[in-house]
Amino acid sequence: MANHSIAHNVYVPFLEKKGFLSWILTTDHKRIGILYLVSISLFFLIAGFIALLMRFELLTPASDFVDPHTYNVLFTLHGSIMVFFFIVPGLAASFGNFLIPLMIGARDVAFPKLNIASYWIYLLGTAILLFALLKPADTGWTFYTPYSATTNTDVVLLTFGVFVLGFSSILTGLNFIVTTHKMRAPGMTWHRLPLFIWASYATAVLQLLATPVVGITLLLLITERTLGVGFFDPAKGGDPILFQNFFWFYSHPAVYIMIIPAMGVISEIIPVFSRKPIFGYKAIAYSSLGIAFISFLVWAHHMFTSGISETAAMIFSFLTFLVAIPTAIKVFNWTATLYRGSIQLHSAMLYALGFIFLFTIGGLTGVFLGALAADIHLHDTYFVVAHMHYVMIGGTVMGFFGALHFWYPKWFGKMFNETVAKIAWFFVFVGFNVTFFPQFFLGIQGMPRRYASYPAEFESLMALSTYGSWILAFGILIMAVNLISGLISGEKAPENPYNSLSLEWQMPSPPPHENFEEIPQVTDWTYGYGKKKELEV
Repeated sequence: MANHSIAHNVYVPFLEKKGFLSWILTTDHKRIGILYLVSISLFFLIAGFIALLMRFELLTPASDFVDPHTYNVLFTLHGSIMVFFFIVPGLAASFGNFLIPLMIGARDVAFPKLNIASYWIYLLGTAILLFALLKPADTGWTFYTPYSATTNTDVVLLTFGVFVLGFSSILTGLNFIVTTHKMRAPGMTWHRLPLFIWASYATAVLQLLATPVVGITLLLLITERTLGVGFFDPAKGGDPILFQNFFWFYSHPAVYIMIIPAMGVISEIIPVFSRKPIFGYKAIAYSSLGIAFISFLVWAHHMFTSGISETAAMIFSFLTFLVAIPTAIKVFNWTATLYRGSIQLHSAMLYALGFIFLFTIGGLTGVFLGALAADIHLHDTYFVVAHMHYVMIGGTVMGFFGALHFWYPKWFGKMFNETVAKIAWFFVFVGFNVTFFPQFFLGIQGMPRRYASYPAEFESLMALSTYGSWILAFGILIMAVNLISGLISGEKAPENPYNSLSLEWQMPSPPPHENFEEIPQVTDWTYGYGKKKELEV
């Protein structure tokens, strides 16, 4: 390999500088990525703890732990925090910030000051959420009208917090788009980009185009509650179906804001631990853009029972099935990459394989909900809860855990205990399936979601689901302890522990402050493991 122009001679790790101000005022994309990582991880743990409280309440049919109103508050907080404060910014803001410049041969993102400003805006949104906890909303994380327009809980603060977060998402997306277009190293053509960059680019487009819609929607809801202007409340001349159209026009693309970066992570992990080039590079790359495009056309499949016309319902049902095509392309190509590969079951690879298995279940069960006749029976049941969590946790969170274990040595320059990481994966995988797979059967049997009490006939499956949540929480606890222990007492990480060929692994761990002493020139690179790559000055 030719000289790859990493700053070895004057190597100063980006973590070298200490002090609170050196972090909160930084414009280094790597430090900003860590700030996001710590913040979203904290909110993930908070939302997970709230979920455990909800599952404890559902252990028995009666409301014997919390009253129904408190359960609705917990339900709203769990969904809002998990979706808006963890999953939506999750991989895009943390790993996107850290990896995009390293992978494309740049010293930083296009707008470093805008980058740290987007994090400050994220902190402002979280601060508003904390104020909202003084009188928390009980509407559910979707804030459905007309109830959200009339409840006496403080919907305004919570929705305003989410509104503020939207600006952080928009600015991050804008930054990543410009960085990808303008900051690539010489020779880093579009078809030489790592697949994580393709996924991040598609995600950034969604952030930029879809987020303003939910922002305007929440602003209209706030206006309705504070000024009495009728947009969604029928008593004021509004239309609640209009809220649903606006909300899901954003929120279905938001599903892919959450999942496409995880797909990019899987596309990076599988070739490395299969010791093979990725199968169908261009198909995977363009399928990310295809998913992003189609995601804008399928929002009304959330509204089949809301009274939309039969013609509209059939069109949206067809478009829902259509989004399965680019998704299936990815799953097929990942599987083809695994075929006859020299597979190494590193903990990151285990999470990648878990992603493929669990997300496939989530995608296939989504077909049931896209079918008009089946959706009438399954809508607003625990089948939807199970489907959503197989996509969100089985997809996004598994991808997040895989990314965390894969790039951990590069982030922190330390190694974690691989055996303990595999044990944690086992409990996470088993606990997740024990928690959510029974909920498919609950939904088929007609158990509605969002209820604090339920008929006794559902008790055995609900109890099994609660026991599974304890196993899942135990696995996450083991993982957290293992990763934190690695920071404290882990062995020093080698420059490239996996023998990966992507650009971020061709530098010290952790990376130097400026990334590159001189911008590299990519002269020959067939993407993936095992093909020739040369980097020259």
